[in-house]
Amino acid sequence: MKREKKNKEDVCEILCINDRKVAAARKAMKSDATLFKLAAIFKVLGDPTRTKIISALLQEELCVCDLSTLIGTSQSAISHQLRVLRNMDLVKYRKDGRIAYYSLDDDHISSILTAGLKHVEE
Repeated sequence: MKREKKNKEDVCEILCINDRKVAAARKAMKSDATLFKLAAIFKVLGDPTRTKIISALLQEELCVCDLSTLIGTSQSAISHQLRVLRNMDLVKYRKDGRIAYYSLDDDHISSILTAGLKHVEE
């Protein structure tokens, strides 16, 4: 087994806890429940198909058939991914007769994806 050298440049070499900074960070930190929910949202967005769906819905609402054609996967697979997104309150749908149209649940979702894209494209 090959042993890797530890890089000491990216860690503290001595123990030096700044109690004031730790207390301020602790006070500003959100609850575990809130952070777990945020992590769950990012986990859901970590799937490329779901990210494509969200990206497509940035423009306008689309039906399952449209999303299936756009993304190049079955309607069944798209419906499954939409259910996952809907369960996390990221998308919503409305029925028009026998057609289900999906759209983003609110502007926060658009902001999250737009900020992520901006970060990736810089």
